[in-house]
Amino acid sequence: MTATFDVASLGRTEARPLHMAIIGGLAGAFLLGKMLPVAMDTVSTVVAPLCADSAGPALDTVEPIASYALPNVPGKRVTIVRVSYGPGGFTRAHRHAGSVTAYITRGEIRSQLAGGPVETFKVGQSFFEPPGATHLVSANASSTEPAELIAVFVADVGAQLTTFIE
Repeated sequence: MTATFDVASLGRTEARPLHMAIIGGLAGAFLLGKMLPVAMDTVSTVVAPLCADSAGPALDTVEPIASYALPNVPGKRVTIVRVSYGPGGFTRAHRHAGSVTAYITRGEIRSQLAGGPVETFKVGQSFFEPPGATHLVSANASSTEPAELIAVFVADVGAQLTTFIE
């Protein structure tokens, strides 16, 4: 079903809201088009520390998905990344500035926080890392199949999300 409007038949006061809505929509689309590159640059800047060399195999990647300021928690930001490990892939020991929740989307991931046991997580399982915890083991449990997880960070705005331990 389609609707048609004969703007010429509308009275001057009836046409004004329609014209204002069209102008407002076009202005919003223009601003969104101008802001999108800035927003993507911000996401890239925020997650750049995650994309640093992990000392793992070349097939290991960290892909930024999104990053948003939390309006109900001033000074905090949520950042989401996809971590992909090739067969036998790993990330060297590190810690994070904020809280991290990881959700396994492919394969199996071995993980160990300082003071805890090495655990293996399968697709559909998740684990939590408190702020500042030392993540000693973060690795693909398989030497033949890839593995992947989605990591959700909640940290201070501007914080370096990942710091590798030398």
